[in-house]
Amino acid sequence: MGIGLFFAILAVLLVIALPVGGVFGLMSMLPNLIGTLRFAPADVARAMFSGMNSFTLLAVPLFMVSGMIMAEGGLSQRLFDFFAYFIGNKRAGFPCAVVVTCMFYAAISGSSPATVSAVGAMTIPFLVDLGYDKVFATAIVTVAGGLGVIIPPSISYIVYAAAANASPSALFIAGIIPGVLIGVALMVYAWFYCKVHGEDKEKLEANYRKIRSKGFWPLFKESFWALLTPVIILGCVYSGVCSPTEAAVISVIYGLFVCIFIYRTIKFSEIGHVFVEGARTYVNILFVIAAATAFARAMTLLRYPQTISKAVLSITNNKIVILLLMNAIMLVCGMILDNIPNIMILTPIFLPIMKAVGINPVHFGIVMTANLAVGMVTPPMGINLFVASGMTKIPMLKLAKACTPFLIAFVLCLLLITFIEPLSMFLPSIL
Repeated sequence: MGIGLFFAILAVLLVIALPVGGVFGLMSMLPNLIGTLRFAPADVARAMFSGMNSFTLLAVPLFMVSGMIMAEGGLSQRLFDFFAYFIGNKRAGFPCAVVVTCMFYAAISGSSPATVSAVGAMTIPFLVDLGYDKVFATAIVTVAGGLGVIIPPSISYIVYAAAANASPSALFIAGIIPGVLIGVALMVYAWFYCKVHGEDKEKLEANYRKIRSKGFWPLFKESFWALLTPVIILGCVYSGVCSPTEAAVISVIYGLFVCIFIYRTIKFSEIGHVFVEGARTYVNILFVIAAATAFARAMTLLRYPQTISKAVLSITNNKIVILLLMNAIMLVCGMILDNIPNIMILTPIFLPIMKAVGINPVHFGIVMTANLAVGMVTPPMGINLFVASGMTKIPMLKLAKACTPFLIAFVLCLLLITFIEPLSMFLPSIL
């Protein structure tokens, strides 16, 4: 089968909205059905099961459950109040506090939709009450929620590490500076927006005084355990005490301890519900990852990654041109597919090209994740848009338009991350 026809069939199956896992499974068996490759259904099944036999991927469901525990426990409210205490009286102080809360919550959940849901459910009504436009308030959370896959611990980094045979710990460390850079850029635009459109100073001052009236130490004590969560999770990884998978186990245990015994926001009777919801969420991702593993195996046997790599390098071996081309492809793919199947498909195709032009696999993992994070906020399949639109009942296209200025800031940071490799590789080189 020609490589062009193979990917054309894949595109058609995705466009007609067949389940993604089913598409990957079918495409894995297609070369065998037409006699191009001996990769029978039994081989596909073995590839799917072997793809799941990964200690690294075990961290994915654990971080998902941890994020659900934190959401049920109301940690986002405590984080927001703590940050608003310091900057709530500044121009765009409360919108910036939302961005910082998303950054910290991202370091707890590792998931973009979970960050949008947990932070947005609390902060969007609050910002609207302060006089901010509802669409603007929702757009902040929608785009800042994309940091959930960039700031470690990120589920996307774990999946990429498994697909690229890279170090998840190195990816976690490399994602810190890019995540902070993007967060700062979003806050800069929020400040500019508020300067142009103005703010209700009376409401802002009244709510700021209400938060300040709690006092620093009572507020710090209340938010201390929430603030400590990313320190424990990432500290264990960066110090070498444990692997990311083991840190995921710690995050689940710590989250349960804090929410049950300290904040008392989760009852023992609700633990089963949290784990069941986590399983329901993960089972869909699990099947997609399994099927994508078999799909990647079929492509490898067909030598498609090598063919594509040779074709690209025969046209140009200019690193800048190749990086721009890869970014453009990943941005488009991010618009039509979720980040996890994209990572499983694109990594075996693009990684040989990146290695050929001297791009570090860890740096490329950060670039790929940042590209796909943009796709989570763009139509037609941006999952963050669906989550935020479902919460606020704002039409998705209207919300996407409001997100555009934030996305421009996001993409500018993406270009810096792409072409200034030390932004990703500085911390891994010294730690």
